[in-house]
Amino acid sequence: MNNALWRGGWSTRLRIVSGLVLFVFAFFHFINIGLGLFHTDYLHGMQDGRKAVTRHDVMSVLFYAALFTHAGLALTSIAQRRTLRMPFSTALQVVLGLLIPLQLISHIVQTRVAHEVYDVNDEMGYIIILMWPSIAVWMQSALLLIVWIHGCIGLHMWLRLTRWWSRVVPYLIGVAVFVPLFALAGLLTEGRRIWADFADEFLREQYIEHYNWPSPETFQTLFSVKDYGLLIFWLALGATGLVYIGRKLWRRRHSVRVNYAKGPEVVAEKGMTLLEISQVNGVPHAALCGGKGRCTTCRVIVEDGSDALPPPSDVEARSLAAVGASPQTRLACQIRPTEPTTVFRVFRPDGGRIRGHASQGQERQLAVLFLDMRSFTARTTGQLPYDIVFLLNRFFDAVVPAITKEGGVVDKYMGDGLLAVFEKPNAAASARAGLQAAIDISHALDEFNAQLEAEGSPGIRIGMGLHLGDLVVGEIGAAGHASKTIIGDAVNVASRLESETKALKVELLVSQELLKAAGVVVPQNDIRLFQLRGVSEPIPALPVTRASTLEQNATEQEQKFSA
Repeated sequence: MNNALWRGGWSTRLRIVSGLVLFVFAFFHFINIGLGLFHTDYLHGMQDGRKAVTRHDVMSVLFYAALFTHAGLALTSIAQRRTLRMPFSTALQVVLGLLIPLQLISHIVQTRVAHEVYDVNDEMGYIIILMWPSIAVWMQSALLLIVWIHGCIGLHMWLRLTRWWSRVVPYLIGVAVFVPLFALAGLLTEGRRIWADFADEFLREQYIEHYNWPSPETFQTLFSVKDYGLLIFWLALGATGLVYIGRKLWRRRHSVRVNYAKGPEVVAEKGMTLLEISQVNGVPHAALCGGKGRCTTCRVIVEDGSDALPPPSDVEARSLAAVGASPQTRLACQIRPTEPTTVFRVFRPDGGRIRGHASQGQERQLAVLFLDMRSFTARTTGQLPYDIVFLLNRFFDAVVPAITKEGGVVDKYMGDGLLAVFEKPNAAASARAGLQAAIDISHALDEFNAQLEAEGSPGIRIGMGLHLGDLVVGEIGAAGHASKTIIGDAVNVASRLESETKALKVELLVSQELLKAAGVVVPQNDIRLFQLRGVSEPIPALPVTRASTLEQNATEQEQKFSA
């Protein structure tokens, strides 16, 4: 699997799959609790449906296999670490993961074990009465939050390497906040209601009979099972700590010297990955995926000592092949130096953490507008330089506000032209903003030409290329002098579309991809294929004689999206 989501080894993939199984279970469990906010029947109705699925023999095996696999891999990962230094997000996920069993064991014993062994009807009402109004309800609420935050961090760490994740994160943050709050609101609402019923002696007897309420002896047995479960957890955690300490003591007998080109020279334990060596010694080292071999931001060029390194594993080889890396390039999170080694960090953050992050860039799907003034050289031949500058500034003053009004930014000015980009939360919004800006530029040009005509000067004609595509937005330039800019095929396509407007004698060429994203429907017969220089595939685009003629269509689409 060469997909960015599955570039890790078998343990990484197994941890991802088991985590997804548990996350799906937790999501529907929390939604189930939240239904108590509306009506008890909704809460119990969904619980019955969930149990029909989750307590089926096959699904039970799947769930508990995922639970023990995920926990076992987590403890194994801790035991095998060379250092406990790690990014804050990773440390938070580890700590939260270790807190989960402290309450989850009790929850499982009082529900599933009680149901299977003592035939207790472990409906949500039974669980709530069991906790209410003691501190147990707050401990289980804390468990709910811990599980959810732990799962959301894991999901983010997994999906952030995809192109589309950054576009949906703003919306999913709202979902991530809503789910636990919804569950807690349902818990409190149902808790107050059922506790009021339980206070009634007649209703209490009915509840006890309905739930097959455990006897004091049964409760004592269940508490003993819970204590044994916690003991097993503490023993497993202690064994993990002993393995970690034992491996660390054993490795201290061996050390290796690592020299960072144009950086420090450090001595570290053998057996650590180069990324771990960097982290332990406080050497800045980029690692977007957290050191799992699923990206190449930690890559280094091994200048000396490469002969002593084993060849790349399948995981490392796939990642390096994806970026066309040279033979001397290796992933710092995968190599374990055993001999003196000299390395050069490809993404070394010279300018501090902020520059290091920005220099890596961020991939976005955005609208790009390329604009150029027609016959500028012929028009300005013989004019004084100051007059030319004055004309250009007047022209840009007239048309640039149409770009900024739609949230666009002029990435760069190129003599008598400009390149603009429209950074919006998603591709559709960016496409609509770019299209509206082109329309407004056409209107602004009409007004500017009217002023020139009143002054006795000839009017100005322009050509525009508008395209939507993948871009990398990041800092380009020397440390301390870098500016934010855009790079990608979409820029080249927009530029080539603008060039085609000269021969066609039209004001705008807009790609079909942008029109589709903006929701603008045009007759297919009006779309033409353009074989652009430097672009491998033909680009379907719409020639527009006057960009302002698109206004009615764009307005209708804007009203549609607003509705």
